[in-house]
Amino acid sequence: MKQKDEKVFAENETNDTQDGKYIEKNQINNQKQNNEMKDTNENQHLSKKEEISTKNSAVSTIAKIGVLTALSYILYMFVKFPLPFLFPSFLDIQISDLPALLGGFAMGPIPACAIIVIKCLLKMPFTTTACVGEIGDIIIGIAFVLPAALFYKKHKNKKGALIGILIGAATCAISAVVVNRFILIPFYVTIMFGGNWEILLNMVKPLYPAVTVQNFYAYYLGLGIAPFNVLRCVISGGLAFLIYKPLSRALHWEYIKKNEREK
Repeated sequence: MKQKDEKVFAENETNDTQDGKYIEKNQINNQKQNNEMKDTNENQHLSKKEEISTKNSAVSTIAKIGVLTALSYILYMFVKFPLPFLFPSFLDIQISDLPALLGGFAMGPIPACAIIVIKCLLKMPFTTTACVGEIGDIIIGIAFVLPAALFYKKHKNKKGALIGILIGAATCAISAVVVNRFILIPFYVTIMFGGNWEILLNMVKPLYPAVTVQNFYAYYLGLGIAPFNVLRCVISGGLAFLIYKPLSRALHWEYIKKNEREK
């Protein structure tokens, strides 16, 4: 009888041990499942947060492009002046590339180019050159802001901004010479002036008395277009260099707000 009781006790003890192991195993599994669910929820929350942040960033970029484009358009249409003692009177100094350059430093080369393109597209309904002048301005403007923004993107300091502006000024002057030589001047002479070179020659003779059809491009491109565009870019680039840092907070407002919320 005693042996029987001992056997029953041993069996009960074995069952209790197995039950304990089973319960412990279930607890471990439940804890593991809870941790996995917690990780999943956290990942979903982070993904949603990142998605919202990306959408906000895109909206912010579009808004800044819109503001800078509007400013660029106003400068393009109304803020310009000639320097008739240096360049032909129909060449106007204007700083409408300045907002695009600021946008390029703040947001990158693509927004900078977008500002140039949209600005010129907005002016096309008021064109006096069958949109050829605006197309030329798009090419020349992009030749300025694109290299400057690309260089600054890799070297985000004052030296990088300065070198980027100088590179942009050089590429702008070269592109302006090419565009004028092969697009603008042939268009104006052939279409606007009916093939009559005298009209154009008379417009530049106050500055270049010895100009003729044969040497026109040497005078106009070498003494007019190239230095004119270098000066224009130096003015816009110099202003951008001086005001970018003071305006940096406004141009990066979404990141500043984000950092303030995280604090």
